[in-house]
Amino acid sequence: MTVAVLGAGAFGTALAISLAGNGPVVLWARSADHARAMRAARENAARLPGVRLPDAIAMTSDISDIAACDTILLAVPMQRLRSVLEEHAGALDGRVLVACCKGVELHSGLGPVGVIAETLPDARPALLTGPSFAHDIARGLPTALTLACADAGLGKTLQQALNTANLRIYRTTDTIGAELGGALKNVIAIACGAVIGAGLGDSARAALMTRGYAEMQRMALALGARPETLAGLSGFGDLALTCTSDQSRNYRLGLALGRGDCFDPSVTVEGAATAQAVAEKARGMGLEMPITDCVVGMLDHNLTIDEAMARLLARPLKEE
Repeated sequence: MTVAVLGAGAFGTALAISLAGNGPVVLWARSADHARAMRAARENAARLPGVRLPDAIAMTSDISDIAACDTILLAVPMQRLRSVLEEHAGALDGRVLVACCKGVELHSGLGPVGVIAETLPDARPALLTGPSFAHDIARGLPTALTLACADAGLGKTLQQALNTANLRIYRTTDTIGAELGGALKNVIAIACGAVIGAGLGDSARAALMTRGYAEMQRMALALGARPETLAGLSGFGDLALTCTSDQSRNYRLGLALGRGDCFDPSVTVEGAATAQAVAEKARGMGLEMPITDCVVGMLDHNLTIDEAMARLLARPLKEE
């Protein structure tokens, strides 16, 4: 199976590096200048500096170069996924498309598999998600991911194709659970970063992770996810990583909020838009998502970290 990766950011490049151990990979960049620079230097200096791009990776900005590829990985930000699919519908519809982004689309409330299905109904969608950082994958460090695909047969094929020397792929047919696990953990990571940034301690972070996991389950199960999916790599595993490492952009945004620092607006933080989308979706479903609501309040500058914590601590006592 030949593979293309659409999106030459850090994560897309890291996936291409790992997959190049299995065979040829096409890495597509939106910018022709970016593709030329990578070809010349054999490095993605802009997004993943210091890591050589294997000879098996072909860099391009021409979408027609993916024509011979069986599987296309979509390593683009969640809020840009629909526009990429629409812009390149002729090259992508009817293909096997594996989303590698995490989040909930603001205006539709859909996850990546849902966006693919709505935008390109003839495509065969899947999702690659789980606890992973680009630099770890690119350096060949062991990483385990979940491949979610409603078509069990296609899922098995993709599992074999995307498994590499350092990527261990597990599979599930529960795309809803995998989508929501990867999306909702980013919101909780912002909250955890804010707690640590404000100096409220590791005990408070542990409490937020635990109650945040309860929020993740509350929404996911209400939407038809399976509880074991949330307990796996795409839920609990990703939550544990993202809430405890400053390699996470969501966690770093939370740190900045907690410290009262400015955060670089050019850095894509999927959890910020997802928090707004999830809060709105939860209200429509009649679900209580108090941590998510506090994150939205802090992002909108309607709540300070102290006010958010006071609000959570003042909630009525109940059974766990």
